[in-house]
Amino acid sequence: MMKRTIVLLGLTSAFCLMANGQDQPQQPVSPTTSSSYIVKTKGVKPVVKATKVTTEGQKKEEEAEATDFMGKNFRYKSMCDWTEGMRFMVVPEKYDMLVNTFCDAATGKEVSSNRLRHKIMVYKGHVEKTSGRVHVNFTCEDDNKNYYYELPNGTFDDYCFGKMGVPTLAYLGDVDTARKLLMNQVMLTRTEFFREDTEWDGDGFNEVRYPKNKVVTVKAIGVGTRSFPVKIIVEDDEGNQFYQNVAMSKINSGMRDDEFSVDNEKFLFQGSFEFTGGEMAVASDIKSYLNQTVHTTVSTSMSSKGSGKVRDVKVPRFTGFIIDEINPVKESPYYTLTLRETETRRIYYKDVLFKEEDLMNVRDATQDDYFGHIFGMGEGALRNTSLETRTAIREGRVIPGMSEDEVMMAVGEPFQKQTNSEGVREWLYTRSNGVLLVVQFNAKGKVSKAGGRAVKTNASSGKKTSKTSKKDSDTRPGGTMKTGTPLED
Repeated sequence: MMKRTIVLLGLTSAFCLMANGQDQPQQPVSPTTSSSYIVKTKGVKPVVKATKVTTEGQKKEEEAEATDFMGKNFRYKSMCDWTEGMRFMVVPEKYDMLVNTFCDAATGKEVSSNRLRHKIMVYKGHVEKTSGRVHVNFTCEDDNKNYYYELPNGTFDDYCFGKMGVPTLAYLGDVDTARKLLMNQVMLTRTEFFREDTEWDGDGFNEVRYPKNKVVTVKAIGVGTRSFPVKIIVEDDEGNQFYQNVAMSKINSGMRDDEFSVDNEKFLFQGSFEFTGGEMAVASDIKSYLNQTVHTTVSTSMSSKGSGKVRDVKVPRFTGFIIDEINPVKESPYYTLTLRETETRRIYYKDVLFKEEDLMNVRDATQDDYFGHIFGMGEGALRNTSLETRTAIREGRVIPGMSEDEVMMAVGEPFQKQTNSEGVREWLYTRSNGVLLVVQFNAKGKVSKAGGRAVKTNASSGKKTSKTSKKDSDTRPGGTMKTGTPLED
């Protein structure tokens, strides 16, 4: 695991360990103080119990009409729309230590970002000085002093429409709203990658990995970073605690929307968590399929994304998948499965019906739409076969070394089983091109040869007779016996 440690100033005494080395019991702390916004995963500090707090700015956000959770509760505000009283915390990164962000309004002198670390700044508007420079003003709740951030260039109107914002500041309005709405909520994880604290008096952490679609409960919410200001600590049913720093409204995040993609997608709330219960449209019996391993029992069509494009592909039977996501199709009984192939890790998509009766009720629905027809649970009978054999089975080929069961999986039941004049057991399969596929087994029950025989009709009797082709006896590497022959429909 990657470990990244940033040395911080010591936190307040509310987060000190007890003298005997055990964690302190959880203690309610007023969320109006700086220390209440610093939370850690279990084993490093006591989990802070959140108290319901709503600022005036948040009330206006909640009054706005929206249909989705994020849009309703976490509206983006550019600096142009900031109102006096909005609260932020100074959370400098390593590079913020090199250039000081704030100046003391009384003296005009720069103030070390390290000295202001974890202090709460309250926005007090902006003013254009006679020199033409623009000061963005704040009052510090912790020391009751006034500070300002001087814009690097241009007017306030020129600057405020961008995503640049004020360096080091994490927006606390999102933290307060998240505490009010998310504390003790049960959710599902939507990514495998999270973090775990390693220091109770610093920002050290380990990257940890847990399965997607894991049921977790929100245990604490505090401040994260400027870009991802809401730190959400969750706990699974085994008592493991881990966290994610996420962006909610993106106020003052300093990041463009297109930067919240690929590796950074997990730092959006919806990239790491999903509601369960009434907030989730997937029924509990269907949710039980999440994270399960399945295999295709028939060849079926799916969609696959490659090179940025989605295309339809035919997936052979006995292909193994892990179900990563199940999303309901709007105004339809169908669900879209996001499937990760167990061997290649490639992602596929398949719309399915989970109820067999829906096949009768949905117009144009076929067996290829029914989950129970397409998939079997688990890895299937292929789990003990080699990669080469699995590939041959999926392609409908028979290769030397296959067992009888594996031949059955590849080409099905033979129309005839016999022992030839040399005492060799053979299975015969008819092919659409007038050729027999003949599979021969050795004394150990493994395929020794497999190849085609031309079928000729006896003119006098009208009966079909078979004639061994030269390819049947070809056992050289690269010959028919090595690559196998598919059984055609």
